[in-house]
Amino acid sequence: MVFVSSIYLLTKAYPRHEQFGLIDQIRRAAVSVPLNIAEGSGCGSDKEFIRFLHIAQRSLYEVITAIEIGIQLQYGTIESNKDCIIHADELGAMITGLMKSLKAES
Repeated sequence: MVFVSSIYLLTKAYPRHEQFGLIDQIRRAAVSVPLNIAEGSGCGSDKEFIRFLHIAQRSLYEVITAIEIGIQLQYGTIESNKDCIIHADELGAMITGLMKSLKAES
């Protein structure tokens, strides 16, 4: 959830003309991460939870790619963009670890 807040702050610095383009896309993908984790955690099986974790992970990849596009277009600061990418990478590693743990339990 902290990640989503940092994405909202990052994209606040993006140009206004990207409101319904890149900003919207990055924010929707970022929000998708905790929502899929939450939805998956409420499932009745580890297999179903892992499926939702895969979706969350793909959303992270989408966020990273969109931020890279923002960097190429010189939106926001390099530092704030890179910080969000690092945060996304860390989240991805945590999700991968959780998936491995769930698979080991199954």
